[in-house]
Amino acid sequence: MNTASTASQNARETAKDARETVREVRDAASKASGDMQDDLQKLRDDFHRLAEQVAEMLTNRGNTAWRRAKSSVDEALTDAQDKGRDAASAVREVSDHFIEAIDESIKARPYTTLAVVAGIAFLFGATWRR
Repeated sequence: MNTASTASQNARETAKDARETVREVRDAASKASGDMQDDLQKLRDDFHRLAEQVAEMLTNRGNTAWRRAKSSVDEALTDAQDKGRDAASAVREVSDHFIEAIDESIKARPYTTLAVVAGIAFLFGATWRR
């Protein structure tokens, strides 16, 4: 019976060793799992911060591009307004000079001016008929 009790004792020790090994593996897996969860949470946090930084960079670049485009449009509009004012001023000036020239021509040479106007009217009428 000695052999049977030794075999029984060995079986118990082996079972005990197996339980301890399973316990150690479970503890190691639990610790590793906890470490992995911590690492995953850190990774999530890092991705979150990265997404915020990228969004901020895009927002800043978008705002900069918008400001640049708006500035260009404002400059073009200002230039167009200035050119429009200059053109209107030039038209007024030319019309003023034209009226002064006609007034002087009527005062200095009334019949010649009348003949020139009649000639222009005749040409205009002949062209209008065709």
